Amino acid sequence: MVGTQGGGGDGGVQFVLHVLRGRWFSLFASFLIMSGAGATYLFGVYSQEIKNTLGYDQTTLVLLGFFKDLGANIGVLSGLIAEVSPTWFVLLVGAAMNFTGYFMIWLSVIGKISKPKVWQMCIYICLGANSQNFANTGALVTSVRNFPESRGNMIGLLKGFTGLSGAIMTQLYLAVYGNDAQSLILLIAWMPAALSLIFVYTIRQMKVVRQPNQQTVFFHCLLISIVLALFLMVTTLLEKAISFSHAAYVVAATVSCALLFSPLLVFIREELAIWRQMKQNNGGVANTIVENPPPTEIPQPQKDQVNSKTSTSSCFSKIFFEKPARGEDYTILQALLSTDMLILFVATLCGLGSSLTAVDNMGQIGGSLGYPKTTVKSFLSLLSIWNFFGRIFSGFVSESLLVRYKFPRTLMMTLVLLLSCIGLLLIAFPFPGSLYVASIIIGFSFGAQLPLLFTIISELFGLKYYSTLFNCGQLASPLGSYILNVKVTGPLYDREALKDLEKKGLTRASVKELTCIGNQCYQLPFIILACVTFFGAMASLILVARTRQFYKGDIYKKFKEQPNTPDTEMASSNTTNKTI
Repeated sequence: MVGTQGGGGDGGVQFVLHVLRGRWFSLFASFLIMSGAGATYLFGVYSQEIKNTLGYDQTTLVLLGFFKDLGANIGVLSGLIAEVSPTWFVLLVGAAMNFTGYFMIWLSVIGKISKPKVWQMCIYICLGANSQNFANTGALVTSVRNFPESRGNMIGLLKGFTGLSGAIMTQLYLAVYGNDAQSLILLIAWMPAALSLIFVYTIRQMKVVRQPNQQTVFFHCLLISIVLALFLMVTTLLEKAISFSHAAYVVAATVSCALLFSPLLVFIREELAIWRQMKQNNGGVANTIVENPPPTEIPQPQKDQVNSKTSTSSCFSKIFFEKPARGEDYTILQALLSTDMLILFVATLCGLGSSLTAVDNMGQIGGSLGYPKTTVKSFLSLLSIWNFFGRIFSGFVSESLLVRYKFPRTLMMTLVLLLSCIGLLLIAFPFPGSLYVASIIIGFSFGAQLPLLFTIISELFGLKYYSTLFNCGQLASPLGSYILNVKVTGPLYDREALKDLEKKGLTRASVKELTCIGNQCYQLPFIILACVTFFGAMASLILVARTRQFYKGDIYKKFKEQPNTPDTEMASSNTTNKTI
């Protein structure tokens, strides 16, 4: 180990290197990447431009939207690639897919290439949307492994920034390009890819180091993210109410970026405290160059015994009968074929599937209940902001309750699903103003479910194959949405619309599109959705009973056995990313 004096200009350079190599800067880079990983939320902004310039009808546009959702939710490929390759490769693949997919869409819209066939556009948008799974896998999984004792806070923050990414990119494109939907597609093509390229070597797994004030740092990030969310909400509402000049858009984008970069100041302050402690512990010398750093594997108790057993057992018995204890590292098949994962998948399919159906239909629900278009836009804004608060809440509150009171995170999932039932019933049985309350409840519960799902998977099945397992877990979301939206809600809505036509003496051929007005339009579908969600809550309650003893113990015990000296962190920050 070589020591470098920390005084003068030399010390300043060494401190900058210390910050850039540290866990906190890696987390900051993850925040930025996740804040650019929500381009799919902006489809509604630029879809009309695609429809107009390429001459598509509404059915074709809906088809593009389906392939966008398909790409956004099928993340198993990114997880499998992450199991056998370093993080930088995962981020590079995601950047290439993002740029290729959206850049081809942009070239098609501005007419630089010949008009593509519909199937080609479907491939482009599916490819671009799928890239966000690579950003998710590279940034989120690595951050959880670097801060395993705060994984609830971590996932809540990262998914919260993803939820805000659409609003952030909207402010940037209004400031840079003006109100030009074609240029928004170009921004979506280059900006997320550029973020991944800039921080491609910064985001890497490091040795777990316990720091006593870690929770305080996360709470500072929480406050910054809430301020950013509130600013974006107020700005968005003002932009709809009054006409903004280009200078006003620039100011709004500047403030948004300043708030987005604010966590870096918190992290630099944290790294400065670590730097000073290192110098104090080493007599004024800061150790910044490490040779042959120690391995960073997580200790696994009774490893020899496990190996001796598995070497003589069949693959079948290993998958079904010789599974590790909860919290230890499961193999992919052991986890996917476990009862716990099956119950979690059912609860997620019911909960997220119903919530996604409600979110996708919220605009049409407002129209069927007679709300004006401006009010419907307010519902969508409420959905977005409360989606963010749900993500943050489920991460931080569930973590706090778990640490202080051993409150199972699976029970938090049950309560969130029960809350979602209330929002769905408010749509099924509406009264004046009920849709405001329903949009808040559904947005909040929808946002809360995904961080809980990701965190529970990491706690029950370990972090070794987390890249693949969390991507497999979220497959329940599009499957549930397809069953409950396409197969249940859509046909039932159309049936009520046809009844309206019959009452008016009209036929389907006499109208361009089916439209239903009245409380009955979505009543039966949302009663079914509420029942399905309640079933998911009961399934989740079974998981609560199965994992009660697990959550009563110290689920982070093996991480607490890690050293908590700054020297160890500096040692780890000089290592390269390892394949897990």
